[in-house]
Amino acid sequence: MAFVLTQRNSIANHFIAELRNIDVQQDRMRFRRNLERLGEVFAYELSKELPYEEIEVTTPLGETQCNFIIEQPILATIIRAGLPLHQGLLNYFDQADCAFIAAYRKTKKSGTFEIHQEYITTPNLDQKVVIMSDAMIATGRSMVLVCKELMNRFAIKQLHIVSAIASEEGIEHVKAYLPKAKLWVGAIDGELTSKAYIVPGLGDAGDLAFGGKE
Repeated sequence: MAFVLTQRNSIANHFIAELRNIDVQQDRMRFRRNLERLGEVFAYELSKELPYEEIEVTTPLGETQCNFIIEQPILATIIRAGLPLHQGLLNYFDQADCAFIAAYRKTKKSGTFEIHQEYITTPNLDQKVVIMSDAMIATGRSMVLVCKELMNRFAIKQLHIVSAIASEEGIEHVKAYLPKAKLWVGAIDGELTSKAYIVPGLGDAGDLAFGGKE
């Protein structure tokens, strides 16, 4: 099951348009901020599916009944490209514990690549709602790898996956290997190149947000 922001018009469409725009991308801070704002939109939409309880709140003039999230989700992200999106989620789920995973593509001489995972720091995820974020889902292999690793370690109660841009192939791969996860994506693009770049996509989100790498 996937929730796609651009299926209906909202301010999120404007943020995604700026993320894709090669001219606007020259402003690195604007690029990071747009990813962060998308994270905030996703947090609002996703919050509708979390459990709430009614509590009594005392105001300066009396008492009233309000709905309150029973338990904050755990926010996880794939560094480095996922960090701005993660921050947007954290702006709304501001008491959430966080997990960080380092995973990257290692290209072979043949031009193919493998996904390498080198680092995980996480709280206990047993019986927790986990929101995993990454800027883009291209092949979906990185996302599946890190989520499987966490699921092997912990009995996760509910898994949500958040991404700004995804390919159709990546979505299908994630659905096939993580059938119980719910996906939340900004837009879905149809083409994936032989080097696994999303078209039209937006380029390399990590480089655009934080600069080039060796």
